[in-house]
Amino acid sequence: MSYQSNNDSLTSQNMQSDRPLLIAVIFLVVIGLMSIFSASAPKCVEMGIHPARFLIQQIAGVIVGFIGLRFLSNFHYKKLLTYTLPFAAFVIIMLILVKVAGNTVNGAQRWINIGPLSLQPSEFAKPAVVMLLSAVFTKNAVLLDQNKITTAFIPIMIMIGLIFIQPNLSMVILLLATAVAIYLCAGGSFKLILSGVAVMLPLLLLKGLKGYQSSRITTWLHPEQDPLGAGYNIIQSLVGFASGGLYGVGYGSSKQKLAWLPEAHTDFIYAVIGEEHGFIGCLLIICLFWTILQRGFLIAVKCQDMYGKLLALGLTFSICFQGFLNMWVASSFVPATGVPMPFISYGGSSVMVSLWMIGILLNISKDNVKKVRFGNDRKFS
Repeated sequence: MSYQSNNDSLTSQNMQSDRPLLIAVIFLVVIGLMSIFSASAPKCVEMGIHPARFLIQQIAGVIVGFIGLRFLSNFHYKKLLTYTLPFAAFVIIMLILVKVAGNTVNGAQRWINIGPLSLQPSEFAKPAVVMLLSAVFTKNAVLLDQNKITTAFIPIMIMIGLIFIQPNLSMVILLLATAVAIYLCAGGSFKLILSGVAVMLPLLLLKGLKGYQSSRITTWLHPEQDPLGAGYNIIQSLVGFASGGLYGVGYGSSKQKLAWLPEAHTDFIYAVIGEEHGFIGCLLIICLFWTILQRGFLIAVKCQDMYGKLLALGLTFSICFQGFLNMWVASSFVPATGVPMPFISYGGSSVMVSLWMIGILLNISKDNVKKVRFGNDRKFS
């Protein structure tokens, strides 16, 4: 009995977390820092600032991100239930502040300055939505439930509405896709989702899209019709991939980033990687995100409770879907959305939140190891 109680007194921080997941993330972060410096240095020189300005800012975000990752990997994930609603309220307040006093860049009001920091609150909505839905779908996937509506659905709809009017349609799509994934994995009705999409999609296409948003679809189908206008970005991105070939032109030798490819360090950084490191470099990025997807889903499968399963699945889906969506956009598989690639693209809020989400995943993996190890010990006692 004493041996068993000693085992039970251990916390998850004494256990080893999922090492392949952590290694894949570290590789992506390092590749991201290298790519950001390569892609942003010419722009910095053109702006008359230090060539490593964006790199230094990204390193600051990475440091804060890994501090949060370390903390959350040792903070039991079930304790997050206590902080779910306060965190959602914090995100909503931040999104309101963005609308009131946020910075507008390229026609979108998505950022807010807090002292020397520039935060993008919509990034914090990703874990908030996952936490809310994981909590309410733990027992069942019934939608028309008063408790679910008041504690989860209303806060989520407020967040999505505030993000939509920024406008940030790409983040709205990411949040809705994550919500659908969690709902289905909780046992929700697939027919209900299809019915909702059949009703909402035509309304969104006809009434909900702004002019530039709807033009992205037509541009995606025929970018060559406006090569110097709406189709310029995707054409230059494809030129970058074509120039890279199999092995690439070499680190730092991209020509597209010099004057032709806008947002080379953010939305289209994958094209710069493709040009400098070729198909091999692109394949490495795909394999690393696939590793995160595989390890995250494995953590969800092994988790012993429904809340942990949904939390692991939602966090994994959110990170990987965003990563693959960025690749699809840069490769012209889908219309342009403007989402950054997690761990790779420039953006302090993005890399911080992504690393914090990985920290929660690592904690869930630790708890799985603890339960399996304790179960084996008891069998032989």
